[in-house]
Amino acid sequence: MALIILAHPDFSQSVANKAVIEHLQNSGLNIEIRDLAALYPDYRIDAAAEQQALLRHQTIVFQYPLYWYNMPAILKQYFDSVLTYGFAYGTGGDKLKGKNFVPSLTIGSPEEDYRAVGAAHFRVYEFCKNLEQTAYYTKMNYIDPFYFHGTSPALYSREQIRVRAEECAGGLAQLLRKLGG
Repeated sequence: MALIILAHPDFSQSVANKAVIEHLQNSGLNIEIRDLAALYPDYRIDAAAEQQALLRHQTIVFQYPLYWYNMPAILKQYFDSVLTYGFAYGTGGDKLKGKNFVPSLTIGSPEEDYRAVGAAHFRVYEFCKNLEQTAYYTKMNYIDPFYFHGTSPALYSREQIRVRAEECAGGLAQLLRKLGG
């Protein structure tokens, strides 16, 4: 069984993340989805409840849109509140050891923006180094991120975005099956 930590601050308005989640829900996989913005609109995350959810699963997917080259604030708050000393790291903090850490991102801009000579000046993997370090520090197995470009409604049609999302979600679902999700 896989845990999906959904960290979209306005999921009701999402096209890409909504399509990914719907694909996973209809994939036949045994998944639990925790929509952080719906659960914690005030950002007061129940660390104990979230830690229990993490303990129930071998694979954790962090699903979110890339915002200003980073994660949305609610996901940062989640990491700060849930991945605590004695639980995720430090003395006795080995509760996540050996679990799979899977980032899954949606990116508004086109792929050519994420190159050394593109508008973002860096590749997507470089923007995920903090995630990789978090997985390393908590002794989790970091899996390269699933992501796709072209999710901005200002640049692409809803149908174009949905098709891209379905393709990416299909690969993510295959990975989850392989990992025992």
